[in-house]
Amino acid sequence: MIKRLTSLGNSAALIIDKPILELLHITSETDLSITTDGKTLTIAPVNNHVLGEAEFKAAHDRVLKSHHNTFKKLAH
Repeated sequence: MIKRLTSLGNSAALIIDKPILELLHITSETDLSITTDGKTLTIAPVNNHVLGEAEFKAAHDRVLKSHHNTFKKLAH
């Protein structure tokens, strides 16, 4: 997809199509991180989601289950 910037006062705006916003779960309230390596511009949603206790426990259990042998070797 090729886009052009749109003039907006003394700034420029990038219009992001609705299907892309929906795919990435971005709304007008989503904080975005904008970074560059000097050649490429990267725009990514900031993950401000804080895990609740149940989510954390579920993630913890999944990691322990899938990496049980690795943790066992590290413990010795």
